[in-house]
Amino acid sequence: MALLRPTTVSAKSISGAGRWGVSYATFGHPSFCAVREGRCRLTVDGHPPLTLEPDDFLLLPATPGFTLTGLTPVSVPRQVPRAAAAVADEVRHGRRSGPAEVRLLGGWCAFDSPDAALLVSLLPRVVHVRGVERLSVLVRVLADEAVAQRPGRDLMLSRLVEALLIEALRSSTGPDAPPGLLRGLTDPRLAPALRHMHQQLTRRWTMAELAKTGGLSRSAFFDRFSQAVGRPPMDYLQQWRLTVAKDLLRREDLSVSEVAARVGYEVATSFSTAFSRHVGMSPRAYAAQALSRSRPL
Repeated sequence: MALLRPTTVSAKSISGAGRWGVSYATFGHPSFCAVREGRCRLTVDGHPPLTLEPDDFLLLPATPGFTLTGLTPVSVPRQVPRAAAAVADEVRHGRRSGPAEVRLLGGWCAFDSPDAALLVSLLPRVVHVRGVERLSVLVRVLADEAVAQRPGRDLMLSRLVEALLIEALRSSTGPDAPPGLLRGLTDPRLAPALRHMHQQLTRRWTMAELAKTGGLSRSAFFDRFSQAVGRPPMDYLQQWRLTVAKDLLRREDLSVSEVAARVGYEVATSFSTAFSRHVGMSPRAYAAQALSRSRPL
């Protein structure tokens, strides 16, 4: 989450009554939805329909196309989503008069990471969490902050969304989770290796050393890691190193050799070759491009 750096948070209240529905094409940015009252039906492209109930929380890290309706199915045209700012008033769908049958808090954010696609690919496409009190508390605070115009509102929203994302991902882990980083971290045989990779990037890890942290043979570790995380161990390690390298090149005034050393490459030329192959440009060119984009116009 520190690498993803959520920013540009928007949140709004949504309600519906009678026959209603909205349908959106792929958005790309992460979005979330929390049910505060009532029930509704959500269908995300490529996934079976979900009935959402009070205190349910849904996170779509990359937000594919989806349709949200009341419990009575309706046919609605698909809209192209827009990254609009938060609105203070509630968005009402369906019957305008009378009490709402469902109330939700919906929102989205952007990830200020040059490698968000890689990191998001390690997360589940749909995170559905039910009945977690800590999430419910965070949603209530976020809803209050979204409609208020108090000083520091934008900063509060970004911090609250960070906490929401972390809590939702914590709550969605387990052996039945889809392949990705979260599933790997909940496997007691794989979690030590992943933590060592993240915390000791400068160490020249071998497959045998990583397998030993979980008490597995090399072949058993390779198979288990590939199945749980969705990519082979050494491939994951290299991609993680280069992801951290990109972050350092964007944020720190370091030489290429210093960045290489920080992410576990003893020879700067080997780092430059791997970086260029992975990113499509040299580390120097990447750093220069990031610097030019950060300068005010």
